[in-house]
Amino acid sequence: MEHFTAFEKKMASAGMEDAAIRAFRRNYEALIRQETGMIAEKAITPAEGLPSLEEISMSATADCSLLSQSVVIKLNGGLGTGMGLQGPKSLLAVRDGVNFLDLMVRQILDLRQRSGTAVRLLLMNSFSTSAETLAHLEKYRADGLADASEVELMQNQIPKIDAASLKPVEWPADPQMEWCPPGHGDLYPALLGSGWLERLLSEGVKYAFVSNSDNLGAILDPSILRYFADAGAPFMMEVTRRTAADRKGGHLAVRKADGRLLLREVAQCPEEDLEVFQDIGRHRYFNTNSLWIRLDLLKNQLQADGGVLPLPMIRNNKTVDPRDKKSTPVVQLETAMGAAIECFAGAIAIQVPRSRFAPVKTTADLLALRSDAYEVLEDGQVRLATSREGVPPVVTLSDEYKLVDSLEALGVPSLIDCKSLTVKGPIHFQAGVVLRGDVSFENTDGVPKNVKAGVYENTTVQLS
Repeated sequence: MEHFTAFEKKMASAGMEDAAIRAFRRNYEALIRQETGMIAEKAITPAEGLPSLEEISMSATADCSLLSQSVVIKLNGGLGTGMGLQGPKSLLAVRDGVNFLDLMVRQILDLRQRSGTAVRLLLMNSFSTSAETLAHLEKYRADGLADASEVELMQNQIPKIDAASLKPVEWPADPQMEWCPPGHGDLYPALLGSGWLERLLSEGVKYAFVSNSDNLGAILDPSILRYFADAGAPFMMEVTRRTAADRKGGHLAVRKADGRLLLREVAQCPEEDLEVFQDIGRHRYFNTNSLWIRLDLLKNQLQADGGVLPLPMIRNNKTVDPRDKKSTPVVQLETAMGAAIECFAGAIAIQVPRSRFAPVKTTADLLALRSDAYEVLEDGQVRLATSREGVPPVVTLSDEYKLVDSLEALGVPSLIDCKSLTVKGPIHFQAGVVLRGDVSFENTDGVPKNVKAGVYENTTVQLS
């Protein structure tokens, strides 16, 4: 560990807390040991027999008094650069000028009204999203949701590693590029190092519901909270059924050695096991990244683990300037917060419907969200239309629509009865376009074409 002193000094001088430095050290040591994190199929069994939200809702009566002991934590560190955004992704308009952050606030205010208690909201911001997020929250100052000291949990940043020397990379042209986010597994050292864990516990907050800010289906459900509280578990993960579209995504499993639940990502799967990894009939559940954590038991586990949860390290090979592929090759180390499920004895999982998993990762997701396939309620909830029975439309857009601005030119058709939509080439949906079943539009000549009002059902339309 001859090089780590340089990393330690660099992080300390940038104001990183000891908890973040210890977590980075653990991952750096794993890198030096050349750990692969591989999980062979023979070492696990499929996760089975998980209780469903429907069963929980029938057996666990909602108890609003538990809301006074709860905090909602939203991961809000992303800029959405892959969609052409320059600011926080949570400030992206969903409908009628209302953005993700507005809907999160509406959800919290509704919970407060229903419970008569000041349910807490914590936004895990990054250095890139903090200022604009707090500026937007000024409109909610009267609700106590504007001051950073009350709503912000700052994500740490960690040094990028020179791939050749394994020392801190140096990039004088833009020193900020020497740093990278540590992944959402940073939740745990951030809670500990910031003092928020102790503060929440001292205020009587015992339960944390954590989810991504771009997953508008993830809300604090009092019946799930009641179930979690009754279970006495330290950690609970919401999972949902994998579909053909999720074959390459990670899945939940049970480790044979100790019976603990774990997550296996495709990067952790040996090549010879890839076929069974993608068998959605065998490995049926994936992590929605919506988690429930008992904060007092998290504190105990952190103490038992020397202040650092032993999360699997994720290695990413990049260049120091991501826009310049000829710049210095670097290694970026990350951890995933859901992987903590294997760190807790007695951790559990529940199966939730797809309606609680509605992330917006691409412009295709955003188009579906802006359509009538989804309902946006006054209390901030976003859900699939009841008639869709929990199945979202599958939207595929060509590269012309990679950036958010391009959606304005595309228009928003009716998708409430649409199974799948494929768009290839520049087109514009005029008002009154209704799509049903599997529908595809193709325009290959590069000149934008209008799709006239009307019903299009199970058809491929050639517009060129």
